[in-house]
Formats: sequence, C-alpha cells, structure tokens
Amino acid sequence: MSSTYYADAMEIKSDLVKFMQDIIRIPSLSCEEGAVVNRIREEMLRLGYDEVTIDPMGNILGRIGSGPRVIAFDGHVDTVDVGDPELWDRDPHSGDIENGILYGRGTSDMKGGVASSVYAGALLKKRGIPDDVTFYATGTVQEEDCDGLCWQYIINEDGLRPDLVVITEPTSLRIYRGHRGRMEMEVHTSGVSCHGSAPERGDNAVYKMAGIIADIEKLNDRLEPRDPLGKGTVTISEIRSTSPSLCAVADGCTIHLDRRLTIDETEETSVAEILALPSVQTVGATVTVLDYSVPSYTGLTYPTRKYYPTWEMAESEAAVEAAMTAYKVAFDKKPEVGHWTFSTNGVATAGMHHIPTVGFGPGHEHFAHAPNEQTEVEHLVCCVAFYSALVDQFAKG
Repeated sequence: MSSTYYADAMEIKSDLVKFMQDIIRIPSLSCEEGAVVNRIREEMLRLGYDEVTIDPMGNILGRIGSGPRVIAFDGHVDTVDVGDPELWDRDPHSGDIENGILYGRGTSDMKGGVASSVYAGALLKKRGIPDDVTFYATGTVQEEDCDGLCWQYIINEDGLRPDLVVITEPTSLRIYRGHRGRMEMEVHTSGVSCHGSAPERGDNAVYKMAGIIADIEKLNDRLEPRDPLGKGTVTISEIRSTSPSLCAVADGCTIHLDRRLTIDETEETSVAEILALPSVQTVGATVTVLDYSVPSYTGLTYPTRKYYPTWEMAESEAAVEAAMTAYKVAFDKKPEVGHWTFSTNGVATAGMHHIPTVGFGPGHEHFAHAPNEQTEVEHLVCCVAFYSALVDQFAKG
C-alpha cells in the first residue's frame, strides 16, 4: 500500500496503538463508560480537536472543522462483560499485542473503531480539513444495551444531524451498507393458581404457553429470506412463570422473543404474525413490545421502544459510491461490499432518521462478544487511512 493516506496513517501508528491499549485496559460496560469517555476526551484535547463535548447522556463528540457539510464517525465505547474468564487465554483487559494481534474485550466490538476515528481526526487536524467539511468522531454509550439510543439523543437533543454517518463497527475492512433490524417482544399467558396437590382445580399458564412455543418455532422455520439481507428470525430467549409458591399451579407465564427483521418486516408486521398464531388466539395470550428505560452513567434516562428498524443503502447511492472510491484511493484496489449480521447504531441514523450511513471498521464480527476477542493492529492503521480518504471524497460530493 503506497497511498499518501496509508503512509500518513503509518506515521502515527505507535500513538494510535498506545491509545487503543489504554482504552482496552479501561473496563466500560454499558452504563459504566465514564472512565473511558474521560480518557478519550484527554486524547482528543491532546490531539488538538477544535471542540470536545460530553453531552448530558455521556456521549463524547469531538469536532474538527466548521464547514456546512457534516460527516460523523461513530463508535460505541461500551462493551459486553467478559463472560467466563477461564475461557480467555489472557487477561481480558490486558491490551496485549502478539504477532500483530491486539487482544482484549472491545478490540473488535468496538474500541478499535473508536481509536481509528479519533486518530483519523488527528490526521485531518495535521494536514488541514477541507473548508466545507465538519468532522466528528463520536464515542457513544449504551449501545450494547440499546442500539441506536445514543444517536436518537444526539440527533433529537444535541441537535447534531450529520450529512453522512460512518459506523465503525467491525467489517473485516469491507464496506457495509446495512443490516437487519430487530425488536424485543413478550408473550404472556394468564391462568388461575391453586395448590399443587390438586392441579385440576386451577388453570396452568405454563401449559397454555406450550402450544405457543411450538408455533413460534414453526414460524421461524417458515420466515422467508429477502434480498439483500437474507432471512428474518424469531427465537425465544427467556421463559418465566409466576405462582404463589413452588407448590402451586402457575398463574402467569411469559416468554421473551428476539425478533430479527429483514427487508419489509416491521414492528407492526411482526406483532401481527404472533397475534395470528392459532395457539395465541386460543388461549387469549397478550403480546407486548418492550421499552428500554435505564439511566446512563451520567444518571440521564432517555426511554425508547425496543424496536430497531432494518436499514440498507443501495450500492448506487452517493454515500456508498464515495466510500468505494475512498477505498480505491487509499488502498489501490476494489473493496468488498456487504452487510452486518448483527445490529448497530445505524438503526437510528439510517433506520429511524434516514441519514445516509455506511460501515467500515477494524476487526471481525465473529470476535464480537467472544472470549479471546482480538483485532489486527494493521486494521487500525488501514481504518485511519480509509477514514481520512473518505473525508476528502465526501468534500468532493
């Protein structure tokens, strides 16, 4: 790779890697991101960002430039927990590097994208940002708990609505242009409790749920794939019941559904599918779409519905074409283009607010939430090169 963008990124590699190690070594579960946000703020100020803001929700927004056209590079700073430490070959927060691989929780999902976007800003500051562009690097919170909530807040409350958003989740250095949506529902059956020694006197809510469980499994099997995002899915991720005691018939039973949404599947169509199941109608079960209402680390609560829309950008759209051109300029080869399997903050920027959105990030999706999470150091450098090239292409647009 001989482009100026890549060469410039290589010059700051050591500082980039050190910063990445620093933020990997700071645990930052959802709603506990304060320490890592402060470390990012410190780095942005050191690098000469024009403005660094931590909003009331706790998202950090670093700005360079003041042109009328706004591009934002988003990375969430929260991570999932490490799970069973025995499944890790090293300390999950070590930030160790071995044979060009950086290890630790959040390396792929997704502090690598955060570090690379912060340092793309450093390159822009060093060489000068195009006059008509404003660049933002954002470190957003609570994504693992509620994807897109942070950008709902940034757009609705901070008043920042970019012309282009780049999601820096892991893409294996491919350009991604969408993903399935998702939603969370509960199905509830009601019964009548009685003493467990004479169950015939009651009406067991768990038994009423049995047919619904079977019908949901069949529903998942018959959901059809739709190009280009493939098949939607529905699965039961939790079941629970209520009763006066463990010596009593259950008077309530609830299942939690994880519904993944492909093209043309919405909250309305998905609820209607469940309500139409014969077993649901026979027992008079209720279906509820859930809400998220959990305080951020700052104490701010910003409630939202747990419905995260599907989004997809056509390959012919200007944002995708700019990304493809930037890739060719940065790396002198044609990019691979695809879609994520999992969900990202794009559910808000593109799915809810219809802002042109593309994805490009270091690391690989299959390492997300897994033990021995890792990313290549080379990926961090390549992302800095691509992000800075994309800003220039965006300026030409």
